[in-house]
Amino acid sequence: MAVVQEKELLCKSFLSQPKKLLIGGNWVDAESGKTFETRNPATDEVLAKIAEGGKADIDKAVQAARKAYEHGPWRTMSTAQRARLIYKLADAIEAHIDEFAQLETLDNGKPIKESRYVDLPQVIETFRYYAGWATKLEGETINANANFFNYTLREPIGVVGQIIPWNFPLLMAAWKLGPALACGNTLILKPAEQTPLTALRLGELICEVGFPEGVVNIVTGFGPDSAGEFLVNHMGVDKIAFTGEENTGRTIVKASAGNLKRVSLELGGKAPNIVLADADIDAAVKGAMLGIFFNQGQVCCAGSRLFLDKSIHDEFMTKLIDRAKNMRQGPGLDEKTQIGPQVSKEQVERIMSYIAIGQKEGAKIVCGGEQPGGDLAKGYFVKPTIFEGVNNDMRIAQEEIFGPVLSVIPFKTMEEVAEQANKTTFGLSGAVWTKDIKKAHKLASHIKAGTIWVNCFNAFDPAVPFGGYKMSGYGRELGKHSIELYTNIKSVWVNLAE
Repeated sequence: MAVVQEKELLCKSFLSQPKKLLIGGNWVDAESGKTFETRNPATDEVLAKIAEGGKADIDKAVQAARKAYEHGPWRTMSTAQRARLIYKLADAIEAHIDEFAQLETLDNGKPIKESRYVDLPQVIETFRYYAGWATKLEGETINANANFFNYTLREPIGVVGQIIPWNFPLLMAAWKLGPALACGNTLILKPAEQTPLTALRLGELICEVGFPEGVVNIVTGFGPDSAGEFLVNHMGVDKIAFTGEENTGRTIVKASAGNLKRVSLELGGKAPNIVLADADIDAAVKGAMLGIFFNQGQVCCAGSRLFLDKSIHDEFMTKLIDRAKNMRQGPGLDEKTQIGPQVSKEQVERIMSYIAIGQKEGAKIVCGGEQPGGDLAKGYFVKPTIFEGVNNDMRIAQEEIFGPVLSVIPFKTMEEVAEQANKTTFGLSGAVWTKDIKKAHKLASHIKAGTIWVNCFNAFDPAVPFGGYKMSGYGRELGKHSIELYTNIKSVWVNLAE
């Protein structure tokens, strides 16, 4: 059956239970007693009421995390024991993989096939990858001076605040939880208010597999003047890890000055997706579709600027428009759905405002540009949209829309496209399509971005670092480089002189 009926929902029991905060190993109501609603973006129906954390709750969570770090068994636990707990968590998620996939799709809107076969496998592999790192955190000896024995220690930072976005709720939580836990930190996780459900279900498994009390605390709530802001400003937090948009990133950097807490940021993008004349056009068309319409375009590394060599422009556009117009749009739980709803009504309004801006700037809509009616009218849907006749200086080519809106920009030479690709404040990712390996390497070296895909798009692995240049943030998640985000280096000098 294509559509998952209510009786088949594996997460039905979880949804029926009160949604509380996880603090110090206990599920508790918010101190204020306030709650907020999380909605199904496909229908606008309420899924659950969530505890709305505030300053008092953040204070309690930070105290619990500090106690667990300074005095709890987490600090004295062997690295092998820490590794086993993270492995057990990965196994527990895998045992509930279909439930998590349904929950993610209900809360975020993404197609169930993306949740089940992309997000969840990556979540599980990320935890397993970092479970392996727990036993491999090493210092070194340095022969700096014969009168001293000098060595280094790699130690956890301490109490970490982690703020998770709504586009990949569970996967982004895994990207941050995995290395932080492997390194021995304790933490407060603040999921996005639009998509808190999988983080809360994950919290249940964290308790079930035996993590000590206070190691992982989960406080749901909002950002400004709420849980997010209080977490960022808290003097008891040693580090903030944030994924989201650049304006919030700036605010976090300013707030970190209070106690000079460490900050890592993975922010927005406006990725150039460059197709040269000698590219495999059919493969590049598929790559362009994946680059902009995956997860409804709500991807920080989305290939939202498509640069086409003028000699292949018309052929490419004919194939691209045909595929985009024939995408099946619908509720995420329908297994035939290729593109689901946006995450919220506010996101739809943002996207539609940019579509209007693009038209006003003189770009031409050749596909989409509107919201569907009929059975989808109640949900937060936007049709896959393609703009032609775009100048790279237009707002739709420079500002992150975070939706299924593609700007197509023609070019003549490699020098021209390299310059235009870098003409943006962002630098998260980019892609090059060509059969000429020399051209691929040359463009990859010229594009100022943290990730470059060649003849592919949206390829990820827990072992490969991810992060941005310029206003796309700083610090690298995934791979061994993420270990640097969650550890301090201590140098020890021992006097050997007589």
